[in-house]
Amino acid sequence: MPPTDFPVAPRPPFGSPRDAGPAAAGAPPAGPGGDDGRHPRRGRRLLAGLACVLVGALVAVLVFAWVDPSSGGGPAAAPTSAPTSTTSAVPNAATVYRKIQPSLVLIETGTDPTSNLATLGSGVIINAQGNILTAEHVVDGASTIFVTFGDGTQTTATVVSSSHDDDTAVLAPDKTPSVIVPAVLGGGVHVGDPTFSVGNPLGLTDSISQGVISGLDRSLTREDGTGEIKGLIQFDAAVNPGSSGGPLLDKQGQVVGIVTALANPTNERFFVGIGFAVPIASAGGGAHVPPG
Repeated sequence: MPPTDFPVAPRPPFGSPRDAGPAAAGAPPAGPGGDDGRHPRRGRRLLAGLACVLVGALVAVLVFAWVDPSSGGGPAAAPTSAPTSTTSAVPNAATVYRKIQPSLVLIETGTDPTSNLATLGSGVIINAQGNILTAEHVVDGASTIFVTFGDGTQTTATVVSSSHDDDTAVLAPDKTPSVIVPAVLGGGVHVGDPTFSVGNPLGLTDSISQGVISGLDRSLTREDGTGEIKGLIQFDAAVNPGSSGGPLLDKQGQVVGIVTALANPTNERFFVGIGFAVPIASAGGGAHVPPG
């Protein structure tokens, strides 16, 4: 860019009347007070150049105001689509917990009626009769099953159906809460979806943890060596002993699986970042409640 923003008149060639002095032939007479180097025509050209620059700047400002809706001038720009609110898409653990808490069940079992209950597990109410869906291994072989509902109601329960292949079971309580709140059962999930696990890990009742779906269609060898459980959901929300049978939830608080196991690379039974759940489609199919 030239060092100035306005046009500059070209310098006349050497020997022109301007350089020849007042005695040169054809030179215009000096202005009043003599020729002191200020030429009227040059002054007028400079003023004209400055005027052009000012007019151009004014035109540019007007054009900018016309096309820029933020300046308040000119026609409004074509409206763009408003950004889609992500409020409903952002998983909120508090909201999910409030939805599922009335449906949660603490399960305690014992193998000897005279002994104290020793084994802990979790479950979730699945229908208006107050039936409880849980993991089969939580109640397998138990002589006594004691359940505590989310409102504090406590009672005994019996197994009414189970599926060893899917590690699921349904319990019928001997007494139900005054208000029964069944959980909402969800659909399929995808890798990367947010997820929540709610249960009673290590006896810490009604605990919630958050993670993502980290794998699908996994197979897991049973601890008792009686085969594999297939088609499992893999997730990284924290679970520990006592979480088994509890619901795995999506971001709407709907049950998408029943927690069945955690990965155990050692003999220690603690969470190392990988849990497994039976998809609700399998759990619901295997947990048929007989009529009557």
